[in-house]
Amino acid sequence: MQTASLETPVEAFAPERSLLVASLLSMSGGFLDAFTWLSLGVFASSQTGNVVFLGIYTASGQWHLMLHHLLPLTAFILGSLVAVRSRMALRCLVGEIACLGAAMLLLHRVPDEITIFVISFGVALQSASFRLVGRWTYLSVTVTGNMLRAIDQLVAGSDRDTARGARAMLMLCLMFLLGAAAGGSVTRWLGMWSVALPIASSACVLWLCRRSSYSHGHRDAH
Repeated sequence: MQTASLETPVEAFAPERSLLVASLLSMSGGFLDAFTWLSLGVFASSQTGNVVFLGIYTASGQWHLMLHHLLPLTAFILGSLVAVRSRMALRCLVGEIACLGAAMLLLHRVPDEITIFVISFGVALQSASFRLVGRWTYLSVTVTGNMLRAIDQLVAGSDRDTARGARAMLMLCLMFLLGAAAGGSVTRWLGMWSVALPIASSACVLWLCRRSSYSHGHRDAH
């Protein structure tokens, strides 16, 4: 009898390619960017903003501020390397949940640099593991790339498949925006406890993938 395992590679899962999962992760990405910007002055998910500030502060010789934005960028690269090398999507998702939980408890109790590193590392574990919605690639931590992919699909043709791809990409852009709006509002209200919402979102994705894996294994056994 086959059993579901956290060791199963990402390609084996259908749920991780669903629009629901991609939407939840994109909303979480926008939420975390809003949270970390308001709480820590950096972007945890979208590294483009950190690169811009890195360039500005390097050019002006403000080394402390430059290092402040270099830290999440470094953590994101390391987390992505771990995720790509392991190719274990659900384990990486569990890793993200653990990182966000630790960050929620550590925020302003330890140097902010530690919290920044932990959050960006965890976000990278997730975003580098979940990069397909249907047969289209996407990123749950940015809008620009997904917007361009939507335009590519619209220009590529007018059949149902390309239209569906364009709608999916535009939906993910909208979900990132909604997540950022929610993150901005909730962070001002709940502070560090706001991180419970993206933790819940990732836990929901984990449950969806595990449930489908279990059901698929159960059917195969019969």
